[in-house]
Amino acid sequence: MKPELIDVHPAGAKSIRIKQLDTHMLISSFHFHDMCELVWIEKSYGKRIVGDHIGDFEDNDLVFMGPDLPHIWQNDKSFLNSKDGAVKSTVIYFPTNVLTNLTDDQNTLSRAQDLIGRAGRGLKFTGDTNEKIKAVLLQLRHQNGFERIVSVVKIIEILSNSTEYSYLASVVFKNQYEEKDNNRINKVYQFLMENFQRDIQLKEVADLCNMTTNSFCRFFKARSQKSLTLFINEIRIGHACKLLQNADYSITDVCFSSGYNNLTNFNKFFKGIKGMKPSEYRGKLKK
Repeated sequence: MKPELIDVHPAGAKSIRIKQLDTHMLISSFHFHDMCELVWIEKSYGKRIVGDHIGDFEDNDLVFMGPDLPHIWQNDKSFLNSKDGAVKSTVIYFPTNVLTNLTDDQNTLSRAQDLIGRAGRGLKFTGDTNEKIKAVLLQLRHQNGFERIVSVVKIIEILSNSTEYSYLASVVFKNQYEEKDNNRINKVYQFLMENFQRDIQLKEVADLCNMTTNSFCRFFKARSQKSLTLFINEIRIGHACKLLQNADYSITDVCFSSGYNNLTNFNKFFKGIKGMKPSEYRGKLKK
């Protein structure tokens, strides 16, 4: 699915937009825009694509993204089918020059621009930073006007000073998506995220785009910067990592629930992507 260039500027607002979600599911297309974006998932879980990163998100997930970085969040089927499934999330949009009209302190502006530069790959924040931002966001929902602006500046300050983050997209990622590809890429990504647990044939994915298999492979790799096989396996292994957190699932259970037909392939792809065996990964989680 090609990311769609969207306009997130609300009428009458020139700098900061705050969106609070309380709904039954996350609905969005793979998209990008010219604003910085902070996403806090208070309650929800599913699959996330940011640039060339493919992974899972869950409660308390906090991600900051720079402008023009393609992304999508999509709930897992198990979340959508659960009786108490309800999405709670806060999203903040602001331009890269949000501080320039508030201060001329070069040290402050330099740190903010450094943060935004790093966020071009997407940054996932954890630890004390996550807790500090969470506290500000919980207050934010009760604030208006000037108080909200002050809170957003506080968030930028906390993120700028933090080292508790990991990059999402790879250092070589570049946005290669074009407007004309939107519908095709959206169909492909959503199809893969919904069907990764079963055997997927190349032809059925190519048919979504009305392409031959050879043409589709070239098209997909040029946009996603990885092969279809690797893309599917990264979705599967990301899902496996989430299941491995639950001690009630055996390694075999995780294998078949993640779309693999045998343990040999599961172990091979898991080690190739995560650098260790599933049992070693679970052992690290226990520690």
